[in-house]
Amino acid sequence: MKPIPTDLVFLSARRTPFGTYGGSLKDQSATDLGVHAAKAAIAQALVKPEDIDNVVFGNVVQTSPDAIYLARHVGLRSGLPQHVPALTVNRLCGSGFQAVVDAALEMLAGHSECALVGGTENMSQAPHVARGLRFGVALGKSPKLEDSLWEALTDSFTGMPMAITAENLATRYGISQREVDEYSVQSQKRFAAAQEGGRFSEEIAPMELPGKKGTTIQFARDEHNRPDTTVESLAKLPKVFKKDGVIHAGAASGICDGAGALVLATRQFAERKGLKPLGKLVGWGISGCDPSIMGIGPAPAIRRALERHEAKLSDFQLFEVNEAFAPQYLAVEKELGLPRDRTNVDGGAIAVGHPLAASGARITAHLLYEMRRRGARRGIGSACIGGGQGIALLLELA
Repeated sequence: MKPIPTDLVFLSARRTPFGTYGGSLKDQSATDLGVHAAKAAIAQALVKPEDIDNVVFGNVVQTSPDAIYLARHVGLRSGLPQHVPALTVNRLCGSGFQAVVDAALEMLAGHSECALVGGTENMSQAPHVARGLRFGVALGKSPKLEDSLWEALTDSFTGMPMAITAENLATRYGISQREVDEYSVQSQKRFAAAQEGGRFSEEIAPMELPGKKGTTIQFARDEHNRPDTTVESLAKLPKVFKKDGVIHAGAASGICDGAGALVLATRQFAERKGLKPLGKLVGWGISGCDPSIMGIGPAPAIRRALERHEAKLSDFQLFEVNEAFAPQYLAVEKELGLPRDRTNVDGGAIAVGHPLAASGARITAHLLYEMRRRGARRGIGSACIGGGQGIALLLELA
């Protein structure tokens, strides 16, 4: 395998617990969530804030008043010096991965040696908007109130909601309702087993949230998952987007709130500071695809990464493919021939949820820890991207 020319290593990987839509994190802005994850990542990395020379954070739906300053505020509120620059990136569902890539490119150019990277999202705070009010409304006309989150989940280029693009994949790859429901249940069961087994404890940084009458509440567990899900219970759910389709709420990733952060550095920096890496970044791939089947994106992205780095799928032992929808994952699995027993081994976004920009950070963090637990030398983390793209990171034990 041909790795990138400079050894880049992860010194830490932490995230918030993920809150369900309208749940425990609904009052925490995306910036607040990013700061919590960032502080935890900096502390775990055993670096000083002044050691960090770059901040790159992903954010997709700008839902808070300070959203345009997001990465900058994450850096400043995490104690980084004022001279450290910050960049907010948006490659939709791949934004958390893209933050890693952008920081890596700065390092390969010799402009950086230690970066704070991650992704954060508060989907619960997505506003309702009334467009055009700034310039007045004609007498007798009422402005249309628009749900900005719901509208964002439809690609206006194709006119298709994201769920329909996954229905298109189900048709193209011959994926049955039974396959969809069985996979959805598998994601929930795997996640529940991992949660009860404490396999998320290394990555989750518990939060103290304000409670009633000045009290605080400890929030330390992802709350979106439904461990009691069965094929029979899924059969009772209505089809929202296509009457004779295969997608219902139980086969879709959850709308959630959360953040993840990692410290990425050059090997030389880590050795100079006497720090032990969690793992290393050995490559990546990003690709476009047909927007009407955007969910297949991880397949061309993984292929591009493998080709670029002269590797084969068989060189990797663990795989993560973000579960936007069950048939979307199944299509990628069929296209690449992924081994089910080594892919999304602790469940995925159908169970834990998909807070857009945070998902790439979550997947990268979990993959690093799971590789260490299983002694897997290499792993691939990936996601499809609305609008027709895919992104994949190639990781290796340090």
